[in-house]
Amino acid sequence: MIQYVKRNQLNEKKYNACIATSIQSRIYAFSWYLDIVCDNWDVLVFNDYEAVMPLPWKKKFGVTYISQPFFTQQLGVFSIKEITEETILRFLKSIPNKFVKIDLQFNSKNKIDKKATTLKDNFILSVKKPYKELYKDFYKGRKSALKQSKKNLLSVDEITFDDLLKIAQQDYNHLVYTESDYKKLSLLSAKLKSNDQGFLLGVFTKEKTLVGGAIFLKDNFRITYLFSVMNAKGKRLNAATFLIDSALKEYAGKHYLFDFEGSMNVGIAGFFKSFGAENEKYTQLKMHAVQRVFI
Repeated sequence: MIQYVKRNQLNEKKYNACIATSIQSRIYAFSWYLDIVCDNWDVLVFNDYEAVMPLPWKKKFGVTYISQPFFTQQLGVFSIKEITEETILRFLKSIPNKFVKIDLQFNSKNKIDKKATTLKDNFILSVKKPYKELYKDFYKGRKSALKQSKKNLLSVDEITFDDLLKIAQQDYNHLVYTESDYKKLSLLSAKLKSNDQGFLLGVFTKEKTLVGGAIFLKDNFRITYLFSVMNAKGKRLNAATFLIDSALKEYAGKHYLFDFEGSMNVGIAGFFKSFGAENEKYTQLKMHAVQRVFI
């Protein structure tokens, strides 16, 4: 039986246990994470939290709709056991009709093949091998960029979110992030640090000037390249290449997947692939409430 449970009625212990032990586990789906990045969220619960589906939602001009929040690439259904497409569709049909629109991105293990779905690209790299073995799979151009970044005498060190924000506000004003989004990201960064489930790294020039940085998520399975900014000088100095390479060195030989988080942008996708990453596709679903009758 699938039930709709409001956030304030959620059994957090059982919910988070389901996320942690699920075969689709993603850090984005934990209650503490969603509490920060979502305006509102509720949950569909199967039986006694054997499977769950978080529903992030918003309300605008009197219209209530499900919308994928920033800083959560993949949500969907999380289950302790393998589930079929039929089960996923049962969850979709159980979404209350008050949600007139749905725009949701499912995790890579949720397979849905419907007209309202689109496959999206995400690049991952197993870092179980020693760094030297990982480096062999770098594309020629990436190896060249890395050598150049080393000649530039760059270095990597921990930074604060305020450090990162200064670069973001100066060089990324064209992005869609609002002041509210940056506030959420600031709160998230603090929570990641207190939980020991993430870290912030910055790239510095030989003069110790910060030219870029990134927020990384860390759970038992993945290191995720969540958010990054590089200023013009950082781009010229191949700071992003140097930063990612430094993270790969740190976690090489350990049982993690390095998750690049995207992208559908050809240039960014090519950049991620050049580290030897593989494409792990996931599904985006866009539909109106009335369409659920026909799935």
